[in-house]
Amino acid sequence: MRDLNSLNRVILVGNLVKKPELRFLPKSNRAKASFQVATNESVYHPDSQQTSKKAEFHRIVAWGKLAEFCNKYLDQGRQVLIEGKLRNWTWEGRDGNKRYVTEVEAQNVVLLGRRPAATEGMPAGAGSEDFPAEDFPEMSEPAPDQFPEEGKPVNGGEDDDIPF
Repeated sequence: MRDLNSLNRVILVGNLVKKPELRFLPKSNRAKASFQVATNESVYHPDSQQTSKKAEFHRIVAWGKLAEFCNKYLDQGRQVLIEGKLRNWTWEGRDGNKRYVTEVEAQNVVLLGRRPAATEGMPAGAGSEDFPAEDFPEMSEPAPDQFPEEGKPVNGGEDDDIPF
């Protein structure tokens, strides 16, 4: 039975430390992507009245189609939003000592920040091999009468022949 008074949820916004590593599990051929996200925070030191930045590094794991997406679209330095849950696991090392790992199992990955320079100036979503630029129509300004100013009558104030 699930405890309704508990929640295991992580939301991170940070930058990728390096490109994800993609592996496939030997028996099931399921994809697994592993990568790190760095988050920054400002720390104020009252004695010196100075502010410094502190970086935290988070291990992220994605599975299946999400892992393949991460491998294809995530690059070093890219800003991302990661939603997921914490996972802890232990194992015994070769030296006999217990090892502990805490990681975020990603359930959703959202690309943030600016697009790479190669696709700047193109419509959103255009310029990749999956979405060629010619598939996107040219954007144009709306006609001046399409969105009238507030308080101005539409069609030059002419009365319509509407019976109500």
